[in-house]
Amino acid sequence: MVNIPTATTGAESTGPGAAAELPSIFDIQMLSLWYGTFQALRDVSIAIPERHITAIIGPSGCGKSSLLRSLNRMNDLVLGARVTGKVVFRGADVYAPDADPVEIRRSIGLVFQKPNPFPKSIHDNVAFGLRINGYRGDLEERIEQALRRAALWEEVKDKLRQSGLALSGGQQQRLCIARALAIEPEVLLMDEPCSSLDPIGTYKIEELMLELKRDYSIVIVTHNMQQASRVSDYSAFLLAAPDRAGELVEYGATRQLFTNPRDERTEAYITGRFG
Repeated sequence: MVNIPTATTGAESTGPGAAAELPSIFDIQMLSLWYGTFQALRDVSIAIPERHITAIIGPSGCGKSSLLRSLNRMNDLVLGARVTGKVVFRGADVYAPDADPVEIRRSIGLVFQKPNPFPKSIHDNVAFGLRINGYRGDLEERIEQALRRAALWEEVKDKLRQSGLALSGGQQQRLCIARALAIEPEVLLMDEPCSSLDPIGTYKIEELMLELKRDYSIVIVTHNMQQASRVSDYSAFLLAAPDRAGELVEYGATRQLFTNPRDERTEAYITGRFG
């Protein structure tokens, strides 16, 4: 259990003000990240609550996606990337020497900015992760379950053998979500999941996120302030100054951060005066 500012008590965003105890899925402690000599994150420390939606917001280049991908060690795949600090997930540091990145990514799924279904059937897209992980249960049942959780089953149940690339953009993104959900992660990371979608597709993904948070902890990166205010329970605002990229400015309950931010830079960004 960690102290996390709450939206229902009028607590301040970040700092030692009034807070409610909520179970955390991540406890990020003094996390810094470099790509070669460029520092992308600077001593970020936040606790992300379980089964809530947390938004990471900020202008381009502030380290939003870098922070998101640090949670499941996807930055390991970038040549020259290195981290200091801790990302504690379920009581264990994901960067500990004995941590298994493959196992971490099974528990912490990632949905990318643009829909990226494989050039395979809808069925085989969802089955992909299950097969490479040696799943021995009822494959068809798990595929249906994942598609239902992604609110896609009724639209595709009669065309599972058709290519996933034949779906609309919004359907493709929900297929990618189903693919991530099929291996039953605890966390779903979403990197600007609606940026390439039309308003109808965006609405469906947002509606799906609100449904999924009953069972999953969700962390999203978004440039869309309206989207952050609509779907997230908590928000973290990062700064992108020339010499201070990746600095956490403010973190707290979304309603509090959007209506009464503690830092004038947060207010300036949310109201569109920069960024």
